[in-house]
Amino acid sequence: MRLEEMNSIIGRRVVVKVPATSANLGPGFDSMGLALAFYDELEVEAVDSSDVKVTVVGEGEGDVPTDESNLVVKAIAYTFEQFRIPMPGLRLTAHNFIPHGRGMGSSGAAVVSGIMAAKGLLEGIAEISTTKLLELATELEGHPDNVAPALFGGLNIAWTDENGPKTKKLYVHRGVSPLLLVPKNKMSTELARSLQPDSVPHDDAVFNLSRSALLVAALTQSPELLLAATEDRLHQNYRAAAMPETDEVITLLRKSGYAAVVSGAGPSVLVLASDPAARLEAARLAAKNFPQWRPLLLAVDFKGATVTSVPR
Repeated sequence: MRLEEMNSIIGRRVVVKVPATSANLGPGFDSMGLALAFYDELEVEAVDSSDVKVTVVGEGEGDVPTDESNLVVKAIAYTFEQFRIPMPGLRLTAHNFIPHGRGMGSSGAAVVSGIMAAKGLLEGIAEISTTKLLELATELEGHPDNVAPALFGGLNIAWTDENGPKTKKLYVHRGVSPLLLVPKNKMSTELARSLQPDSVPHDDAVFNLSRSALLVAALTQSPELLLAATEDRLHQNYRAAAMPETDEVITLLRKSGYAAVVSGAGPSVLVLASDPAARLEAARLAAKNFPQWRPLLLAVDFKGATVTSVPR
């Protein structure tokens, strides 16, 4: 890297915006994710020093690391390292709105925020393709089902082959109206995964295959099929004992005809209503029976993560 290119990074400022996500969507375990119009925002400036200073506002304030161990900083550093470019000193301000430990993709959003920030700081020096963005994010997050929709928006079907992670973005039917119900308690993704068996019955595997295929049709063409399309036998039942209230919320809503599922690893509940009126009815039912849960009436985000350079 030429000295003038390194010097040109100093003083650059970028603003990053990344949506929350909900993975699994019932039967699409580790393979489907949906971007939601609820965002973390990040401001980053490259400075002529060797240190990193992080300010966290909102979710995680006082708990999230504010040094090089911060996940956003790690993602920035990892991206610079992949292109063999020394990382400058950084000043970060993270405006966090996505709740942590609730199954809304907060760690994936942090990873994507860092990678997108690096992309912005390296503009004109190292061009990062969409394929590379997904590869970097998956390497850091461990799986693509959250980072793919965070990067690209919409409904993403994600998989990995011998050439690395892949995703197919689909546009969601305009009638689909997401409702997130967010409790005060958190859930560890590691704990949730540890509750699942190493193998499942053949009938359950076939059941989920059919529901996953139906879910794609329901989300893109036929929202009236969402209740049947969100049935699952692979992961939610195994995790229910660790999230009893989540299970109660889902049972109540599904018995009333609403397509409710665990959002990601939980404990939040995602309701995929077939239209805005049905979403309001589901929100009222939840508020009546579980008033301590926070309702978020959200749109599907179709844009994904963005990075904007701030003029010097």
